[in-house]
Amino acid sequence: MSTQDKPLVILRAAPHPVDRIFTPAALALLHERFTVVEPDSEAALDRALPDAFAVVGQPDLPAERLARAGELRALLNVEGNFYPYVDYEVCFERGIHVLNCGPAYAQAVAEYALGLALDLARGISREDRAFRAGRERYVSDGNTDAVLLRGSDVGLIGFGNLGRSLYPLLAPFRPTVRVYDPWLPPTVLREQGLVPATLDETLARSRFVFVLATATEESRHLLGERELGLLADGVRLVHVSRAPVVDYPALLARVAQGRLLAAIDVWPDEPVAPDDPARDLEGLVLSAHRAGGIPEAFLAIGDMVVDDLTLIARGLPPVRMQTAARELVHRYRNRPVT
Repeated sequence: MSTQDKPLVILRAAPHPVDRIFTPAALALLHERFTVVEPDSEAALDRALPDAFAVVGQPDLPAERLARAGELRALLNVEGNFYPYVDYEVCFERGIHVLNCGPAYAQAVAEYALGLALDLARGISREDRAFRAGRERYVSDGNTDAVLLRGSDVGLIGFGNLGRSLYPLLAPFRPTVRVYDPWLPPTVLREQGLVPATLDETLARSRFVFVLATATEESRHLLGERELGLLADGVRLVHVSRAPVVDYPALLARVAQGRLLAAIDVWPDEPVAPDDPARDLEGLVLSAHRAGGIPEAFLAIGDMVVDDLTLIARGLPPVRMQTAARELVHRYRNRPVT
């Protein structure tokens, strides 16, 4: 295939450097199969758009800019979200595939969430800190609040990419897993051995709660003061999805009261202020938005991009990345990760 025969792909991988998300082999394959340009300015992007088969990245693409991209067949976001900088209606009307790399992070987040849950169950990081400070408690003295994950009632708030990756990891513990997800019919959950439940039921009947929901207008403060009040004393709550889903003052107040234990990986403002009281709160495991961003997850993105672009160029549907749903894409309220 000559260079002239190869579809033009615009590569703007920001916020990632290219070598973070492409192995040398994947990048070589991308260049072998496509003509790749990396515009270094908005003007250069505009010059490339009329001949572009695909855009890898998510620059601003309003309707007037998309109108100049008459050959565009795919938009592949490599940050992991659908942001409001694109005229999605134009994309859907023209049959442009709109994809993001969210699934690349799901396994890493799921494994981390399980680790946080086990930490909360057994006080692992808490007792490590005590040992280092000379306050270690031996044998049963350090286990007065310890619980088993095995056989527990577990609640999943949301069953998208994260929930689907976490569920198999929980299976060896033989829990009863209740799921609240208003975007899924109960039959879909039952077919996988899950118990469909209302939000109130999921919270009231769970010993472990995993917050996995995405951010929308409807899910803002989905777990507020009333909902958190449904949790039994001693519940372990793991929050690894999006900060707006939880009312943080209400959550932290319950942790401070000793009513529940929590692990938090996402925060309303990042970086968290040096004097934020959460830093000194007992009963809280703190994590700096690091559940998903590991090298293996990043490098999976490049493979996904090459695979799906290759399929689209052959007239086939993409299978690796997450496809934007016309009914949902305007509802997301996620913020870029900085």
